[in-house]
Amino acid sequence: MTKKILLTSFTTWLPHQITNSSDDLLEKISQLNYTFAVLNFLRQLPVNIQLASNIVMKKAWVLEPNLIICCGMAERRQHLTIESNATCNGRILQTNIDLEKLVQENERVKISYDAGKFVCEGLYYSVLEWIVRHQLSTSCIFIHVPILTEQNFDLVVNDFEFILQKLGNY
Repeated sequence: MTKKILLTSFTTWLPHQITNSSDDLLEKISQLNYTFAVLNFLRQLPVNIQLASNIVMKKAWVLEPNLIICCGMAERRQHLTIESNATCNGRILQTNIDLEKLVQENERVKISYDAGKFVCEGLYYSVLEWIVRHQLSTSCIFIHVPILTEQNFDLVVNDFEFILQKLGNY
């Protein structure tokens, strides 16, 4: 059975940002063809936890994806990082995906235990909490994308495709 995957990205939030690397990555991914999954995109979400969360949950409610991959830009990171958990008011929610197994064959992709205390973590927590509250079979991960350059663009795209492929066959 072909999996349905919902992928999200944010717009920019600081004046010096011309684009958001998470959105640039999803733009490239949207141009490629995959047979292991049907990809659906929610790009350029507003940098507002409540608005972004409502948009994602509304789309996911209709789409009923097997997996939601939320993406955000992390200007200080060098490689893709997958967030293991999200925190809100002292409560920690974790993804139900075995991240160690997911990244074991790719040494560049790292697992992070700090989603950043910003809109990225807020969205991730909201979606994880929504999945738990409604007892959905959907899984969710959050991937932070480094600033994309000529030097790292192909590597980051390849690493993201690696993750997509593994999750599509998960």
